[in-house]
Amino acid sequence: MKKFMKPFAYDLDLPDWKDWMKEHGEPEFRAGQVMDWLYEKRVNSFEEMSNLSKKLRDNLADAFELQPLKIITSQESQDGTIKFLFGLVDDHAIETVVMRHNYGVSVCVTTQVGCRIGCTFCASTLGGLKRNLTAGEIVAQVMTAQKALDESEERVKSVVIMGSGEPFENYEPTIQFVKIINSPKGLNIGQRHITVSTSGVVPNIYRFADEGWQVGLAISLHAPNQDLRSSLMPINRRHPLAELLDACWYYLRTTGRRLTFEYALIGGKNDQLEHAHELGKLLQGMNCLVNLIPVNYVPERDFTRTSRNQIFEFKKVLDSYKINTTIRREQGHDIDAACGQLRAKHNKLV
Repeated sequence: MKKFMKPFAYDLDLPDWKDWMKEHGEPEFRAGQVMDWLYEKRVNSFEEMSNLSKKLRDNLADAFELQPLKIITSQESQDGTIKFLFGLVDDHAIETVVMRHNYGVSVCVTTQVGCRIGCTFCASTLGGLKRNLTAGEIVAQVMTAQKALDESEERVKSVVIMGSGEPFENYEPTIQFVKIINSPKGLNIGQRHITVSTSGVVPNIYRFADEGWQVGLAISLHAPNQDLRSSLMPINRRHPLAELLDACWYYLRTTGRRLTFEYALIGGKNDQLEHAHELGKLLQGMNCLVNLIPVNYVPERDFTRTSRNQIFEFKKVLDSYKINTTIRREQGHDIDAACGQLRAKHNKLV
């Protein structure tokens, strides 16, 4: 990231804005006014904040960058899913996805430029990790999506932190992002409508459990045993499956909330009935939901999709262990739907 870059206005929550106003000799209530302009009126410049003095507007423009993102391209699926490719101020690119469900609009945000976790079935890891995003760059993804939805009078109802990168390796900005979008002065999205996903950064699962929030937690599991998970997800060598499950049990005891386990089905790798039985025994007794995900085709990866019949047979086995199981409804299948695909395609062209 460029060292001379100004912080983003979206980096600050209400207490931060109050501190900033105090430091600059402004009354505290100006903090709420600025957040109203940012999140309720959704302005694109400080000059539009008409109930602020000219001096304050100039000071804000000198101190902060308001627009962290520019739209490089967007793709819209026949099912209404929109995938944005955003350019950052340092010329990196990230992806954000808007999904329309029968219960409302959800936005999937990215927390890092690239990813270092190295999951073998994921396009996000192609090229490795470039840098972490700031809280403001994550907030701006939701704000840009919301501005696009304003044209059709739709509202972002839920947010999933499941895009490119590992949120728990960018922990503080991710937590700040949640605070801002959850704030009544921010986007006022309820904690129960926010879910964060981790590949298994065990220390921060404990830390997240202790936050005392109602934010959902999803664990990218993808295998029912140590050896298979390590072959698919290198992080499992650093944080073994047994340690991950201990952290999951701690989360369940501490929060009383249900856990979600994401399980990408990869043809011939982890989708056999023996894997389903092993997974059922592993998770039996947990207050959890298993979300089965037909793996997306990635040109750079040599994986095949599990057949529809096999997916239902896999689910039937998990059902026999009394484990709540869903099959993810595919969206954006006719566009570059998988995490990192659109960015990878863009990077080849530049």
